[in-house]
Amino acid sequence: MNHWLRFLFYFAHVFLIAGCLESGPADDDDVLMTHAQAIHSAVITLDSHDDIPYDFATPAVDPLNADRQLTLEKMREGGLDVAFFIVYVAQTERTPENYAKAKTDAMIKFNAIHRMAEEMYPELIEIAYDADDIERIHASGKLVAAIGIENGYVIGQDLSLLQTYYDLGARYITLAHGGHNDISDSAQARPQFGDDESEHEGISTFGTEVIEEMNRLGIMVDISHISKAAALDAIRLSRAPVIASHSNAYALAAHFRNMDNETLLALRNNGGVIQTVALDVFVKTPPPERNVALDELWIEFGLSPGNGPGTLAPEQRGLYDQRWAEILTRWPGATLEDFVDHIDYAVNLIGIDHVGISSDFDGGGGITGWQDAAETFNVTLELVRRGYNETDIEKLWGGNLIRVWREVEAIAAATIN
Repeated sequence: MNHWLRFLFYFAHVFLIAGCLESGPADDDDVLMTHAQAIHSAVITLDSHDDIPYDFATPAVDPLNADRQLTLEKMREGGLDVAFFIVYVAQTERTPENYAKAKTDAMIKFNAIHRMAEEMYPELIEIAYDADDIERIHASGKLVAAIGIENGYVIGQDLSLLQTYYDLGARYITLAHGGHNDISDSAQARPQFGDDESEHEGISTFGTEVIEEMNRLGIMVDISHISKAAALDAIRLSRAPVIASHSNAYALAAHFRNMDNETLLALRNNGGVIQTVALDVFVKTPPPERNVALDELWIEFGLSPGNGPGTLAPEQRGLYDQRWAEILTRWPGATLEDFVDHIDYAVNLIGIDHVGISSDFDGGGGITGWQDAAETFNVTLELVRRGYNETDIEKLWGGNLIRVWREVEAIAAATIN
């Protein structure tokens, strides 16, 4: 081979390798994307925690297309099949008047969820009252709404209200929220309501009755937001598996709302499931300066957990989003990759059968890569990148929680009333 032929062969070889290097990763990405899309379409995707405001399902907050993180249009766009719409009522001082108001406030949100599904958009979404309903409704082509209660304070001291809320569709109850109530100690004592660090040393005597009645009715016991002692008590007391509807691993983010290994292992032994949550500060510990800036932002706009930015009027929401973006530019927040690290950690510690997914959209949730329901596919894509197969992803995206729901139903059915 002469000099020029060698020269041409050399450069042809270089360009061929360069072309392969350039096209290979892209081809791999295309294959990965196609594979992830096929899985995302095949499995039922369930988000176990999405907050609503008091004016939900009114002209002010249209469930179809309001300026919110979770809407029916965004669920369709992102391939999110099932959402637990949350009846959240904030803790206040425990007085007869406040118990009555908590019940009234709960009914406002129950009515809103029913209005969405039964009057406004019955052709688009339907309420699931049992685990089998999820598959039936999904097969019909509709979106699925399920209902959870956040804060057992809405029961007050009236055990009979559990039946009322069950009849309205409540299928899990977070025993407490921010501040102790008559059922349970909270992970966050509220001195302004007279809270000591612990009031009941876990679950109260009344709380034991509440859990027993929840087991009888078929309502899942939710241990998110409650103290560690209360969570371990609830796991011990419940005859059915429990859930943590929106919590993460304390080992990765040392936030009081996250769960340590002892609690996670107890949850596994109970047969329960932790629904890892895409809420920034539960995913990644932020610098103190960012916490201060975000606290000031929420105070300025009058926001609180459960009444997040999704409750703002459009012009306020635009300004809030601008200010939020400026804060995150200065102090970057958690990413989708950080969030899936919590899934990995929990799977490695307690097994694939005990881990699920939640967003806490419109209640403070949202991270870079999964900021609203329209970006739901990104979670599946990241799971595929990390080597999870379709069976794994089906379990994570709702299969495990549905399995717990069915077990709770079975125990209720076997209970002698």
